[in-house]
Amino acid sequence: MRRKIVPPKNHNHSHKLKYKICVSGAAETGHCAPDAHKVAEEVGREIAKRGLVLVTGATTGMPYWSAKGAKAEGGIVIGLSPAASKAAHIKTYHLPVDYHDLIIYTGFEYAGRNLLLTRAADAVITLCGRIGTLNEFTNAFEDAKPQGVLMGLGGTTDMIPEIINRAHRGSGKVVFSKNPADLLDKLLDLIEAEEAKNGVKGRIL
Repeated sequence: MRRKIVPPKNHNHSHKLKYKICVSGAAETGHCAPDAHKVAEEVGREIAKRGLVLVTGATTGMPYWSAKGAKAEGGIVIGLSPAASKAAHIKTYHLPVDYHDLIIYTGFEYAGRNLLLTRAADAVITLCGRIGTLNEFTNAFEDAKPQGVLMGLGGTTDMIPEIINRAHRGSGKVVFSKNPADLLDKLLDLIEAEEAKNGVKGRIL
């Protein structure tokens, strides 16, 4: 009797990559709009609903709430910590570890972490922020990274249109909205347009 030939399983794991969306916002949110935490959660939910990966600074405030929203929708959340270890992340920086699937301990403190954070993502969404959020926005702007700015939540974020206008460096690859779902749609259109222009293939939503 001839043995039945069973073809080998396809172990090629070069499947298409998902877009990684960084959410940048204030860790301390006392100056933000009263409903800022709810809006941040909605942003996280919208990211997860589209099958995207959320990337945060593994911190409190706006990024934390967006991570909570993403996990509520079964999304994937990756954090980049300024600390060099989990112990330092918790004991020295007093930062959370919940609502994340993976935290990378960079050891580059806040300024270094900010640059790694924006460069690790395909696009950046800016919520109500302070100086650190503005730093992440300008890092991504200099790198010509697609960005979405959610307006109306307060802080330095609402100053971004004027900053862009006064900087005389062009408009960048930045879209604006007051609605999380609309902002994600605009940002994804921008990402896809950039990838098409650059001839990049192999990603899915």
